[in-house]
Amino acid sequence: MNSMNLSHLLLYQTRSICPENRTGGKGMGASTPLAEGTAKAAARDLGDGWKVNPYLFYVEPGEVLMLGEIEGSGVIRHIWLTPTGDWRSQILRIYWDGSDVPAVECPLGDFFACGWGQYAQVSSLAVCVNPGSAFNSYWEMPFRKGARFTMENRSAQRLTIYDQITYTVQSVEEDAGYFHAQFRRVNPLPYKQNYTILDGICGRGQYVGTYMAWGVNNTGWWGEGEIKFYMDGDREYPTICGTGTEDYFCGSYNFENPQTHRYQTFTTPYSGLCQVIRPDGVYVSQTRFGLYRWHIADPVYFAEELRVTVQALGWRSGGRYLPLQDDIASVAYFYLDRPACALPPLGSPDELEII
Repeated sequence: MNSMNLSHLLLYQTRSICPENRTGGKGMGASTPLAEGTAKAAARDLGDGWKVNPYLFYVEPGEVLMLGEIEGSGVIRHIWLTPTGDWRSQILRIYWDGSDVPAVECPLGDFFACGWGQYAQVSSLAVCVNPGSAFNSYWEMPFRKGARFTMENRSAQRLTIYDQITYTVQSVEEDAGYFHAQFRRVNPLPYKQNYTILDGICGRGQYVGTYMAWGVNNTGWWGEGEIKFYMDGDREYPTICGTGTEDYFCGSYNFENPQTHRYQTFTTPYSGLCQVIRPDGVYVSQTRFGLYRWHIADPVYFAEELRVTVQALGWRSGGRYLPLQDDIASVAYFYLDRPACALPPLGSPDELEII
């Protein structure tokens, strides 16, 4: 995402891990012998060096697959994944510098702003989702001693996955933070309770993004709630307080198209209402939304601690706010001065299921 260095001749080396080069080693691409390749039948007339091993086949139910492991220092530049199956049941974990605790623990679809298990076009600086299920991350992810990427298949289905992790071998500046992403889901949100996006974060860092999969359980407007950032000793009142949910996601007036009087999806470099799933009159009975806001140009810096919440508010009779009991999931993206921190419980498969 940093175009400032595109013309600079830097002393970096680019490497890329994928099924055709599982170690990312120099001169090791396309080196899988034909007899061992996942596409050996298709390549049988062409032989070694052709498209012999382009995907991982299969990821069994309950299996934790090693997507990639890197030794030494560097920076992740791009992650591309195109999975099959239920995206909420595939758990992406990323570990930095030999830590046993992941810095990223998140269902695959939610990490890539597709939390409802259905394709939605996302055209942003940090995340792009392209036809048919091409997940791309451009978050910069520095590491000093090593990096490890895994994916757990929590579903009852075999999965096939294509993946590519591109990174630069380089030294990392002393003040570079570690990338983190934390997932939460509550269904339903208890009455008159705020939804917690992030909590328990200690250390120095900056908050850089929010994705929310918001399913409404009431009729009417649902986005009056304010997002609040409690930092560095804030207790009862936050330092940063927004004015409404659609305002935080850089929209206005209910995301309503004034000509059609319907929700208007949009996807931009920094924010979007990338998905609106409308009732079909039978089995799809609830309206569901996917929203993202990247703080790339306006990170929220904190020195000691951070907690982020959002209210779920609609309207009731008499012009009064209605505390909602919605189905809400979120991913908080941030950088921190340490490779691991406290994680919220991920939840059981039933607690994660899209129902």
